[in-house]
Amino acid sequence: MSKKLRWGVVSIAGNFRENNEDRCLVDDGGRYFVVADGMGGQLAGETASKMAVDIVPKKLEQMLDFVRDPQPEVVKAIDKAVTEANGEIMALSELDPDYHNMGTTIVLGVRVGENLYVGGIGDSRAYLLRNKEIKRLTRDHSLAEALLDAGTLTKEEAAKHRYRTMLYRYLGCKEGSNGADAKPYDMQIGDRFVLCSDGASEGVSDDKFIDLLTSNADPLEAAEAIVKAAQEGGSKDNITCVTIYVD
Repeated sequence: MSKKLRWGVVSIAGNFRENNEDRCLVDDGGRYFVVADGMGGQLAGETASKMAVDIVPKKLEQMLDFVRDPQPEVVKAIDKAVTEANGEIMALSELDPDYHNMGTTIVLGVRVGENLYVGGIGDSRAYLLRNKEIKRLTRDHSLAEALLDAGTLTKEEAAKHRYRTMLYRYLGCKEGSNGADAKPYDMQIGDRFVLCSDGASEGVSDDKFIDLLTSNADPLEAAEAIVKAAQEGGSKDNITCVTIYVD
């Protein structure tokens, strides 16, 4: 039996920002879900994130058969799509002084058949709640996480380290063309996925994610609750959350 997806989307500027540099896009048919968190002065950050959510879906639609394509082709298409977006963001950054050094993170879920392919660049995250256990599906491309991987920091230290928001890989730099590290997840009935900017993840603990996803049967209500919890949890950034429920 083909699984059905329901989803909810919430994106706000947050308590401490005047404008929202996050962008998100969900395909009406549930084929792809994209969240981008822009970086840069003035309008540069929101320009970069808008370019990401414009370019990546268009490239995916050109390259993918969302029903039949095998895993290698799907991963290849996702990598090509983010590389194309990275190149265009870098080109505009170099051509126009107003957009100098702009960039954006990206996290995405792409449904092909009964799999949801999840990948990302930067520190926007994806989570999966399954059987009352939460798992982070992406890794942060931050200096703090690199130090964690090297054994220099503990998980608790990395979460509060001054380098936790300093990224070495994002769309808008050379390393942004290294692919999205997308992996397929065989969707199971009852699965609940979350794609979010770091404004959500920095204010919501794993236990809180579990609580809010299990206590809200409607995905939009869950997204709203996560964003509210991030605000109350002290998030200082824009906050974007996409929840995806598998039925």
